[in-house]
Amino acid sequence: MIGEIGIFGIIVIVLAILLIANMIRILKEYERGVIFRLGRLINVKGPGLIILIPVIDQMVKVDLRVVTLDVPPQDIITKDNVSVQVSAVIFFRVIEPRKAVTEVQNYLFATSQFSQTTLRSILGQSELDELLAEREKINQQLQKVIDNHTGPWGIKVSSVEIKQVDLPHEMKRAMSAQAEAERTRRAKIIAADGEYQAAAKLTEAAKVISTDPTALQLRYLQTLTEIAAENSSTVVFPIPIDMIKAFLNKS
Repeated sequence: MIGEIGIFGIIVIVLAILLIANMIRILKEYERGVIFRLGRLINVKGPGLIILIPVIDQMVKVDLRVVTLDVPPQDIITKDNVSVQVSAVIFFRVIEPRKAVTEVQNYLFATSQFSQTTLRSILGQSELDELLAEREKINQQLQKVIDNHTGPWGIKVSSVEIKQVDLPHEMKRAMSAQAEAERTRRAKIIAADGEYQAAAKLTEAAKVISTDPTALQLRYLQTLTEIAAENSSTVVFPIPIDMIKAFLNKS
């Protein structure tokens, strides 16, 4: 009899321990618990020590930290009919745990799926040049659309960033050829502009020199000085026509 009482006491103690273990929950600073009592939502608790009624109460734990969600590469046809693959990353967090649990079945999966469809929709309305040059504008547009849709789920989308845009090889070659042609065009324009400015300066210099014959002689001497400074074996010295005329007049 005494042995049976001892065994019964041990069973009661074990059951009491299990009951207390099921009643007590500890939530971290970044966690919240959505409490359901007999299937009805009663409150959102946490952080810290939470006491639940066994069997009657159920708790769904929600993480309030920022979630980094990768959007897998999506095949997109841009507005100018170029096929590209675009991947992105989304940063969001739960701000209303009550709605994140009751308004959507799985807010992570739902946000991921909606982000993929929105990425294809928004980028399909943009041209390739806009996608490559105005990425910040497209990021803001994506963030606004996704945030408006996920807001009723208690989710705040803080940022959307396009990570990578993969172009077809043919398009890469065409863009390289276009860039090379553009650089060649700019080089020719710069060279032509330099020639034009040099010709204008030479014209002005000729006008100044033509006003005084002595200036032309000084220019000859300056040219000779410049030639002598070079390590050349042959020196070509221009003889002024006026000096030849002087000898011809004497003869």
